[in-house]
Amino acid sequence: MPGIWETNMNFSLRSRNLFKTLAVMLALALPTALVISSADARVGGGGSSGSRGSRTYSAPPPTTTAPGSASQFNRTYTQPGAGMNSAAAAPARGGLFGRAGGFMGGLAAGFLGAGLLGMLFGGGLFGGLGGFASILGLIIQIALVVLVVRLAMSWWQRRHAQQQPAYANANAGSGQGPQTNYRSGLGGGALGGGALGGGGLGGFGFGGANNAPVEIKPDDYEAFERLLGEIQAAWSNEDVAKLHTLATPEMVSYFEQDLAQNRARNVVNKVTDVKLLQGDLAEAWREGETDYATVALRFALTDKTLDRNSGTLIAGSEQPGEVTEVWTFARRPGSGWELSAIQQTN
Repeated sequence: MPGIWETNMNFSLRSRNLFKTLAVMLALALPTALVISSADARVGGGGSSGSRGSRTYSAPPPTTTAPGSASQFNRTYTQPGAGMNSAAAAPARGGLFGRAGGFMGGLAAGFLGAGLLGMLFGGGLFGGLGGFASILGLIIQIALVVLVVRLAMSWWQRRHAQQQPAYANANAGSGQGPQTNYRSGLGGGALGGGALGGGGLGGFGFGGANNAPVEIKPDDYEAFERLLGEIQAAWSNEDVAKLHTLATPEMVSYFEQDLAQNRARNVVNKVTDVKLLQGDLAEAWREGETDYATVALRFALTDKTLDRNSGTLIAGSEQPGEVTEVWTFARRPGSGWELSAIQQTN
């Protein structure tokens, strides 16, 4: 029988081999994480944020520009109302104790993974933390587990959204609003088109006194296109004061969170060469004194993340790309349109 020293040496070798394997796996996984981060660098972080009034938990009607479904909101101040599917409507919690991307959630998952590995190799749930090598191994385990959990949750959310294109629609069975292609072709066609181009009723909506249809005119479409460019420019310049004039306080609060994260990483995101390629009106309605218009936008942009000090390209590309998103604008009496929500498309 092998002695206790030989057993311990074999265990130590197994531990070192495990740490080496984890380190290699982490090194291979980091480029994937960077690619995912680069795809989420633009305005809104590549997620779905904001509010659409009483329709926050109702899927916008599909359009020619965005024929698929719009993603559920990851961040919203609006709480589900009565009659909504609370399980599907409840927004994912972010922040410190939130969803898989939250700091405490990831840290807890890391410690759980480390504890399970410790139990697997006979060290107990919190065993093996005495030496430097063990601490280094624990850090690697935590980082790897957090990364795997984040990737798995991201994949699951995308798959779940594709399987349920009409999520928590509190107004199921209601007619969809008519759709207007107000900008088409790479060069951009004339405003309008279809029955609504000259300023007909945009988005007959869901009826009711609090959801009256709103007339969307060519000037409104021009305002939407202008806001698309101005918001991207203010984001790139980290001009929060300007963003306050272009978006709702809720959206600005999300922008500030994302900008703070960029500063903590010592990077800056630059979005340039923004050009609207195609746009469709999904629906437009009025709630109280506030008008809402949800528009599908396909636009070109150059999205790159740079080192804040050296200007070195960290993520993204110097080459332009295309993005399709669903933007909701809000307008109150005596003021112009402002961005109220951004949703990704499936």
